[in-house]
Amino acid sequence: MPEESILFDATALPEARGGVGRYVEGLLGGLTATGARVTIVCQSRDAAFFRESFPGFALVELPRACQSRAARFLWEQSGLPLLARRIGATVVHSPHYTMPLVGSFRRVVTIHDATFFSDPQVHSRLKGAFFRFWTKRAVNSADAVVVPSAATARELSHYIPGFPAQVLVAHHGVDTSIFHTPSAAERSTARASIGLGDEPYIAFLGTLEPRKNIPALIRAMALVATRHPAPVLVLAGGAGWDTAIAAEVIAAQGTVRIIQPGYLPIDALPSFLHGALAVVYPSLGEGFGLPVLEAMASGALVITTRRLALPEVGGDAVVYTEIDDVSIAAAIVRVIEHPEDSASLRDEALHRSLGFTWVRSARIHLAAYVGHESTVVQG
Repeated sequence: MPEESILFDATALPEARGGVGRYVEGLLGGLTATGARVTIVCQSRDAAFFRESFPGFALVELPRACQSRAARFLWEQSGLPLLARRIGATVVHSPHYTMPLVGSFRRVVTIHDATFFSDPQVHSRLKGAFFRFWTKRAVNSADAVVVPSAATARELSHYIPGFPAQVLVAHHGVDTSIFHTPSAAERSTARASIGLGDEPYIAFLGTLEPRKNIPALIRAMALVATRHPAPVLVLAGGAGWDTAIAAEVIAAQGTVRIIQPGYLPIDALPSFLHGALAVVYPSLGEGFGLPVLEAMASGALVITTRRLALPEVGGDAVVYTEIDDVSIAAAIVRVIEHPEDSASLRDEALHRSLGFTWVRSARIHLAAYVGHESTVVQG
């Protein structure tokens, strides 16, 4: 059993747990399997979830007076180090960019991507400035930095050269108890829940933000409709700040049927993904691309781009496209016109996904917690 006492700071999780929430849940599950000693600190609204999901870990609730965003940041710099000292933590893991700048413990931070530097236009000005500042501070102050891909490690070294922290690449995992090939009945239920009958559909899963390139996907579907009866386009996920999506949806009316169901329950996702003609994820760049992996594990056919980390996830088991609408449309048309290729790609994707486990990811995180040099990735 690892000797380190790990304080895991889950207080930064948004109420609607998306990608970072899935990372935290998966990693903590992996750490459970390793026998790590972990104390989770979280907001009161998340306490029941963490207590039920990880009964073997200690739990501390963030003081109620510190649960606004501004107060939480102040607490991170003062209250978190005090908590670490009180419980005797030897490591504090901050899983979302920001971290305490001082403390007599080993400080580990997760940087999910470097798109705040490489593609600032796909983030709001305030968000971009905030995360550029904290990424620089974190990598220059942390004892170790965990990133989800080799691509992110390279990007950090490019945009912030010479920082002293160790960088460890820990690919995300996928929970196969959730993401697996669903039954026909499960697929039928998922279709009905989002207002679909037997018609074919193209699926997207993720936050509807500029980085996901949704306007190009909508335009691509309109181009597909000039050659084939257009599949329904289902855009599942929370609304981001991409103001161009609404205009593209209006422009596509009468040509493409578009459904926006918002967040789907996690247990409905495998059926939603598997049942699609293709899951299209035309992102401009990802630090990892967890929706792609989850779609692969659900036995879906995936169309995505070669930007940043996505090829690390997809390998040879997905269809690649450029980011423009003409290229995306061409990839979708190939899937429609060559259904004989779909089954083999689905099988390859499912097989490849089995190599991404949260236990493997947790073991690399443990190396970050103790400072093992052997797993350091130099940018």
